[in-house]
Amino acid sequence: MSLWILNGSLWNEEAGKLETKHIRVSEGRIAEIVEGSESVDTGSAEVVDAKGNLVSAGFIDMHVHLRDPGFEHKEDIATGTRSAAKGGFTTIACMPNTRPVIDKPETVKYVLDKTEREGIVKVLPYAAITKNELGRELTDFAALKEAGAIGFTDDGVGVQNAQMMKNAMALAKSLDMPVIAHCEDDTLVEGAWATEGAFSRKHGIKGIPNESEAIHVGRDVLLAEATGVHYHVCHVSTEQSVRLIRLAKSIGVSVTAEVCPHHLLLSDEDIPGLDDANWKMNPPLRTPRDVQAVIEGLEDGTLDMIVTDHAPHSAEEKARGVDLAPFGIVGFETAFPLLYTKFVATGRWTLGFLLQRMTKDPARVFRLDTGRLEQGAPADLTIVDLETERAVDPATFLSKSSNTPFGGWKLKGWPVTTIVNGKIVWAE
Repeated sequence: MSLWILNGSLWNEEAGKLETKHIRVSEGRIAEIVEGSESVDTGSAEVVDAKGNLVSAGFIDMHVHLRDPGFEHKEDIATGTRSAAKGGFTTIACMPNTRPVIDKPETVKYVLDKTEREGIVKVLPYAAITKNELGRELTDFAALKEAGAIGFTDDGVGVQNAQMMKNAMALAKSLDMPVIAHCEDDTLVEGAWATEGAFSRKHGIKGIPNESEAIHVGRDVLLAEATGVHYHVCHVSTEQSVRLIRLAKSIGVSVTAEVCPHHLLLSDEDIPGLDDANWKMNPPLRTPRDVQAVIEGLEDGTLDMIVTDHAPHSAEEKARGVDLAPFGIVGFETAFPLLYTKFVATGRWTLGFLLQRMTKDPARVFRLDTGRLEQGAPADLTIVDLETERAVDPATFLSKSSNTPFGGWKLKGWPVTTIVNGKIVWAE
């Protein structure tokens, strides 16, 4: 069955503006894009009138936590993919720090099979670098790749042993696979949850220094240079990390990197106090200077893409207080509105820049056949209302969890329809 999307506003990169177009979808792909001034015969096709709303290639999120298997009280593949679709995401990549850890082919298969049965967006599983993410023994990379893993990461913990990481990179390189790194030196973070900055000093608590992240970045870019692997840095949050990645790129190291909306928008000075664990995340909110550094790093291409690090936790877990609550916030349903409102609507970024960092660039870095709004591309599409303003209401989230510091923020840029392989999977 075919689908027509009429009267959509598509971003023309060359002209630097939105233009009205009609899009015909057939057999899961974009069959043609027609000028909005033309009359089209929709025949028996399903019709969506975009009413002048933005039509974009579907958003891609290469760093998410679906909590399935093992932590389904926080999220599962069914609810996680629905939450992603409501946020306009059509492809997401899930981290392996589940229970059991995604460190065996059968667990990769579990994720893919459950996605086939219950998911509504495309789910790409990462597999662990080390067994049980304990940093002691490498997993079977070849078997995990064969099962469908798209890369290797011990996200949630940093690989502490340099020789282990070098061995992992050499093995991944031999298989033409990327290594994705959570950069954190455990010896510098124990017992702390906030960054070393104004907030920690004000409250007299131990802070997490920037070096805890940057030391691993520096180590790993040297190992990536030695092995030739594609090395990807997770959730970059510090000025020092940006500087090291920029230098590594300048000398030809195959390194890419990502940044999260909360690290672009919030600093430690925004944390209201010690009572709300929805402000507790890893990496922590850094200083205003770091925020400026990651913004500039994204703008100059040092950081390649935006990811959410969607990390759902139950209300009961977050109610334990900042010392005992787990790290992390949800991100699917607020990501685009936050970034559109704070950067595009204010004139700092063009709409095209934001779209590129959420579609074309992650697809390029991870060699995905999606993220393009052109004839012949997969019909993974997102329709966004750029004008209506409303407040973030965590009670309306489709995720099982609502742990966010952004409740009540008034935003524009809300997705209204999400299409995957030519099928409408969510609509407001």
